[in-house]
Amino acid sequence: MSVEPDEPAVAPFKRRSFLASAALAAGAPAAVAGTAQSAQAAPLAGAPAAAARLGSVARLMAVPEDARGVAWLRSALQVAVGLELATIPPYLCGWWSVKDQRSEVARMIRRIVGDEMYHLGIVCNLLVAIGGRPQVKAAAPVYPGPLPGGVRAGVNVYLSGLTKSFVRDVMMAIEAPEESLVRSAQASPTVGEFYEGMLNAFRAVRPELSTRGQVSQRIDSDELRPVRTLDDVEHDIEVIREQGEGTASSPNDSFSHDAPAHYYAFGEIYHGRELRQTDEGWRYVGPPVPFPEVRPMAPVPVGGWPRASVHVGGVLYRFDAMYSTVLDSLDDAWAGGGHRSLGAGIHTMRGLEDPAVELMETPLPDRRGTYGPQFHALPRPKR
Repeated sequence: MSVEPDEPAVAPFKRRSFLASAALAAGAPAAVAGTAQSAQAAPLAGAPAAAARLGSVARLMAVPEDARGVAWLRSALQVAVGLELATIPPYLCGWWSVKDQRSEVARMIRRIVGDEMYHLGIVCNLLVAIGGRPQVKAAAPVYPGPLPGGVRAGVNVYLSGLTKSFVRDVMMAIEAPEESLVRSAQASPTVGEFYEGMLNAFRAVRPELSTRGQVSQRIDSDELRPVRTLDDVEHDIEVIREQGEGTASSPNDSFSHDAPAHYYAFGEIYHGRELRQTDEGWRYVGPPVPFPEVRPMAPVPVGGWPRASVHVGGVLYRFDAMYSTVLDSLDDAWAGGGHRSLGAGIHTMRGLEDPAVELMETPLPDRRGTYGPQFHALPRPKR
């Protein structure tokens, strides 16, 4: 399924967020469907039988509000961990493929990657605050495939260098505002409704919030802070909702720090023009946004690159080992390692660019594009 990008950009939105205004379908709260360690999850207590056959978000939202306790919140937040993580690899591939990292497009994608890392940190802190432990590596998606949890059913997320079709069918499809989508006959809760459900559960249960194990860290332009009070919970969830789905306010309200919401930033790359308000509504008619020169990374096939040479196999393994270290560091950060483990993970993540670019500059045997990272999560080395 692809986004129709030529419709007027008039849907309500705010800046930033991977969780942008999607129609949710399904997944699994204990082990997120579509991830490296997905498993058949038992139905949630209190969920109707029909909803139990659906995936995680649909099942979670089917639980009556008066039955949504701390266990429900932990399940919901673990689903959000997988969702937040899922967009980072494809966005990184798009960013790294741009040859001029000083270009406007490269800067836009880099900002969005930072946003996604920040939102992942928020969700992890919220989960730790109520006695949970984020399972980041277990939630790592397999590409190509659907988004974890059944979000945006029909969207196939794959890894590729930046192309117009990749921007439209992956980046814009992930971030598409709900108002521009045709809802399925079997209505499913939106991301905004999902987060509103979590916020209402926090308000009703008023769980004890512990700062032990939470992480403080500057992530690009944002400051990740511990969740201490219900006001903090409300603030953090509203940040994700507003930066993702937004509110029913004017699009003017979404341009914080001159940065459009992710969908519209990707729309500017796709259309080659900045978004501007006209007498006919919002249109991509502003100053040009030149499509950059890119390394022609081909889409990664199912299962990864077959029959790679010894050299390419070595680079692929080096990348996957570093990526796995990033995931292990994120798990360690919210298991007592704190900001040092998170900082180490962010540092290692920056180092992924070198092997990624080396792969992107290595032609495939058929010369139809180049290799690129597979983002395979490897087992943690035994100590």
